[in-house]
Amino acid sequence: MAKAKIPGKRPQVAAKPQVAVAGQTVAVEPSAPKKRTSIPQFFSQVRAEGRKIVWPTRKETWITSVMVFIMVAIATLFFWIVDFVLAWASQLVLGIGA
Repeated sequence: MAKAKIPGKRPQVAAKPQVAVAGQTVAVEPSAPKKRTSIPQFFSQVRAEGRKIVWPTRKETWITSVMVFIMVAIATLFFWIVDFVLAWASQLVLGIGA
């Protein structure tokens, strides 16, 4: 419920929020509203962040690709074996297809 305004009386300033951390009370400053960024400034920031990107070398890309293909082959072999064993076990238990 909102408080009624009384003419001639100044509103009281709210106390700073406090947080208890490990037995100590710490005052927390309210964050200031963020300033809006203009469109040209936004694009200049995007270009500045783009310059920070470190691209992998051709050798790093090759090694990473080979490792991915090896892991895919291992995962394929593993799941094929698991599928084969489970199919064999289900046929053994159910007695179909034997």
